[in-house]
Amino acid sequence: MHNPDWEKPIDPDSPLPFKLERWVDLAPFETTLGMKIQSSGNGEAVLTMPFTIKLSQGKGLLHGGAITSLADTAAAMAIKTLLPEDTHFGTVQMSTRFLAPVREGTVTAKAKAQRDEKNERSYQAEVYIIDGNEAIVAEFWSEFKVARKQK
Repeated sequence: MHNPDWEKPIDPDSPLPFKLERWVDLAPFETTLGMKIQSSGNGEAVLTMPFTIKLSQGKGLLHGGAITSLADTAAAMAIKTLLPEDTHFGTVQMSTRFLAPVREGTVTAKAKAQRDEKNERSYQAEVYIIDGNEAIVAEFWSEFKVARKQK
């Protein structure tokens, strides 16, 4: 769902102009890309995103930035299932390896996350992006850190 208010600049001194309905939920950016959460729990998440014209690059393929955004979001949703609600955390590094182009259909992100055994504030996630023919089109890895001071 697109909300025209989401086109306005965000004011860092005001409350957020949107509210997530649940702890594991999509923010405006993810909704704009058409992402949907299919499942989440126990350090795993499955998200989908349809390939629409607005997500294409100059040669008509699904843009790598859209694929990476889907993977990063799936990783975050998987990590959220391991954390208490309202925990502040963010991506500190990520890597995407593209294996095949996407020309049509819906892509699926399958994410698995775990806490780093050596650092209780650090979480890692692996994500596979799969096309409509069940082919792996991208592999993604990321590390997230929980904020030192929680609000």
